[in-house]
Amino acid sequence: MGAAPSLEGRIFADVSNDPAGDVGSETCFEYHEEPDGVVWARYAGGTVRLGHLVGRRDGDGLDFRYSHVTTSGTTANGHCRSRIVVSDDGPLELHEEWEWESQPGSGTSLVREIAVVDG
Repeated sequence: MGAAPSLEGRIFADVSNDPAGDVGSETCFEYHEEPDGVVWARYAGGTVRLGHLVGRRDGDGLDFRYSHVTTSGTTANGHCRSRIVVSDDGPLELHEEWEWESQPGSGTSLVREIAVVDG
């Protein structure tokens, strides 16, 4: 089986997250990917007012840093490693292991593709 398809234009929503995280069921991510493996996304929703992530893709693995501002006005940042998985029923999933860099804490999360935006 080959690598998962490009993340370009794919919208993901949170399915599950460790309680130590700020991302929740109302948070959506719009991903972009360059042919050379540079990946970035904008995310917002729930307690996250605005967030961005940037990093690299290697095969089906992602390694990126994230930063966001919450609806209460605090900022936070951290590091995440994700694995891209094609779910049994078709949509892509990102299985994530993350850790805060701006505060103590770490956890796991799962986000699932909900749409693809045409360029």
